[in-house]
Amino acid sequence: MTFLLIKSQFLWAMPGGTEWLLILLVVLLFFGGKKIPDLMRGIGKGVKEFNDAKENMKGEINAGTKEKDATSAPKKSETSK
Repeated sequence: MTFLLIKSQFLWAMPGGTEWLLILLVVLLFFGGKKIPDLMRGIGKGVKEFNDAKENMKGEINAGTKEKDATSAPKKSETSK
């Protein structure tokens, strides 16, 4: 019962279509039409840098696991002889 109550409260907290339009209108009025492209460009650069860092980290992790597998493989063959 508590889960249903929490779930229904969460759904009421999410903005609907009209609220999104109102938020966009306020942002447009607050930043002005000329600053919005600069704002979006900055957000895009931030997302790109984040994705590049994420891919770099994945590559480092994969390289580390491959290196660990390569160094541990000879030890297993030495013990089996």
